[in-house]
Formats: sequence, C-alpha cells, structure tokens
Amino acid sequence: MRATTSLFALWVLASAMASRAAVPTYDYEIIHIYPHDTSAFTEGLFYLNGFLYESTGLEQHSSIRKVRIATGEVVRKIDIPPQYFGEGIVNWQGRLISLTWKSQIGFVFDLDTFKLQRQFSYPGEGWALTRNDHQIIMSDGTPNLRFLDPKTLAETGRNQVTLEGKPLHNVNELEWVKGEIYANVWQTNWIVRIDPGSGRVVGLINLAGLLKPSDIVEGQTDVLNGIAYDAKGDRLFVTGKNWPKLFEIRLRPGNEMTHADR
Repeated sequence: MRATTSLFALWVLASAMASRAAVPTYDYEIIHIYPHDTSAFTEGLFYLNGFLYESTGLEQHSSIRKVRIATGEVVRKIDIPPQYFGEGIVNWQGRLISLTWKSQIGFVFDLDTFKLQRQFSYPGEGWALTRNDHQIIMSDGTPNLRFLDPKTLAETGRNQVTLEGKPLHNVNELEWVKGEIYANVWQTNWIVRIDPGSGRVVGLINLAGLLKPSDIVEGQTDVLNGIAYDAKGDRLFVTGKNWPKLFEIRLRPGNEMTHADR
C-alpha cells in the first residue's frame, strides 16, 4: 500500500509542476550544515530551547533523543519498547507526546526527564505530529490531517490535504511554520506548505540535491524526512533517515539554489 500511494503522491506533484499552476515553488539556500547520527532512522523532529528533539523508527531500534545541534551529541535518550516502531513527536506544556506506526498506541513522557507518564490510543496508523498554540496536528499517511485536543489527545476534527484539487497521500513529518504546516511527502524530495484551515497546498519546496551523492551510502541512507523550525531565530532545519548531515536552509523562490556551502 505504501508503494502504491507513494507513486500516486509523485504523480500528483508531477502534475502540479507540469501544469505550472498557481502553487508557488521554492528552492533552497544552505545556511549551515551540522552532523547527524547515521544510525538515526528519523521519524520526528522539533526544535525547543536550543536543542533538537528527534524520534527514530524501526522495531527494536526506536528511540527519542534530545540532541545538541552544533555537535549532534545525544544528551538524553529513551528507547521505545522493542515491539514498537517509533514515529512522530511533539511537545506540549512539559510533556513529550509520541506516536507508533501500526500499533495504534502513543506515549506521553515528561519532557525534562523522558519518564513515561501514560499511554493513549488512536485508530489507524501514526506518522507525525506538530502543534500550534491550541491544537496538536497528526498525519497518518493518508491525505487527512487530524486535529487533537492537547489535554485528552482525542480527535476533534480532520482536514484533507489537496494539491491542485487532488488528495495528496503520504503526508509525513510535520512542522508548524509561520501559520502554515510544512510536511515531507514520503519517498520524495518535496516538502509541501499546507494551509491548515483548508488543507490546500499553497507552496512546494524542492529539496532535490540537498545531500551530495558522496554522502549517500547504498543500503543505508534513506529518504528525506525531518523538519524543525526555530521560530525565535527564524531557522529551518531538515534532515533524512540515516543521513550524516542536518541542514539549516533558507527558502528561495524559483530555481535559485545555492550549493556552495555543501
């Protein structure tokens, strides 16, 4: 199913590009490069108070880490029970909330200590989480975004993500950026910018070529995944599963990519 829907997502993106319709397209400028743990199969990522918080996937290898950006040093880590495939994470009022892929179980940890506080459940798959000031937002691999009550984690509503009027599948890792939801599209080099009110894609970010071929290890380096935003510093970070690098980037309209800092 994932392979089929991924091809559909690629077709939707390609159709939008071919039509040269009203959705703006962005390239990128690399501002800085930081080290990233190549053993981290990145599923969730967010920035808070000078640190990155990262969740990793795969059964028997899933974890949640607090990471020093400049060095990639893991300063705190908890392993998810080995039967679970860890997915997205988000913080809310001193709690760290995490999903698992197919188990329909999530965990709530103390943000400072990573001590488990409780579990919760949800129907379907869990892919990613982000938040605004009053809601938690969840992706599940379908075109739907779910909105959750931050206290109870009960679902309060859904929006369908559409690109040029077509549902967009494989909406993956999420980040709230200046009133929009940024989302990786799984198995592509694209990030979409989503209007949270309508679900409509209002921007396309092309990150092709971000990781140099010399940094790609066959059988290890996986897809682009992971977006974090430092609102105070206006810094946007991206990485991928088992990537050796974390990139701070700046968006540029059109085809003005700058790779000099790579």
